[in-house]
Formats: sequence, C-alpha cells, structure tokens
Amino acid sequence: MMLKTKSIITTATCVLAFGLLSFKGDKDALNKKTFTLQVNEIKDGQVKNKKPLEDELEFKDGKVFSNILLDKHKFKWIKYTIMKDSTYEEEGEQKHLIDAMASTTNEANELVEINVKVDGFDIEGSYKLLKKDVVKKLYEFTGKEKVKKK
Repeated sequence: MMLKTKSIITTATCVLAFGLLSFKGDKDALNKKTFTLQVNEIKDGQVKNKKPLEDELEFKDGKVFSNILLDKHKFKWIKYTIMKDSTYEEEGEQKHLIDAMASTTNEANELVEINVKVDGFDIEGSYKLLKKDVVKKLYEFTGKEKVKKK
C-alpha cells in the first residue's frame, strides 16, 4: 500500500514538473499588443504635417507591423528586440516599462529603424528611414494601447 502511494505521488510530481516546464506563456510583454498612434513627420526639426497621421503598431510573434511603413515604404512585418523590460513603482502603483527596437531594409535598399518606449498603456517612439546612412524620413509618434474587445 505504501509503495503504491509513493508511486502515485512520484508520477503526479513528474507530470506536474513536466507540465510546468513545457508551459509556454506569451513570447514577450509586447506579444499580441496593438497600439493606436498619432504620428508626426519631422522635417528639419519641425513637424511637417498640420494634423498627425493615424497609425496602428501591432506586435505579434516577435515581429512588429505599421500601416504607415507598409503603405508609404513597403515594409511588412519586422523582427523586433526587447532592449529593456522592467517594473517600477510610481505613487504606490506598479508600472511596466519596455524599450524595444526593430530594423530592416526594403527592396529599395532603404533601412528603417523603429524605436519604442512603452510605459504602462502609453507608447512613444519613432520610425527613421535611411538611405546610405542619410535620414530620408523621420516620424515621431505617441499613442495608447488598443483595448481588446471581449
């Protein structure tokens, strides 16, 4: 009887340990998040457009997507890297801070660099388009996380 109980406990422990080890949570803190953005094109240090452009920045499976970058510059999903993922306390409240960046080239041999800082539900950052190390376009944005409908 004692041996059977020990065997059941050992088996249950192994199953539990295997289950915990094989459990995979979200890939990272940005995975499956979408942000609604207000984007300004910057030229000679000044905002070029009178009214900010609307954009959505979507993070999924280690890649990021922007409608503006697709429509204006033919960039599709771009692999991103989390540079910083931390938690801090402000006025007794836990806040999550994430810095991420992405870069790739398109068929026109233009390089795009995306830098984002996510602080709780707020986001700010930039898209920088370069050709031969010269900045062709610079966009700066701010926004909020899009609330998912349940």
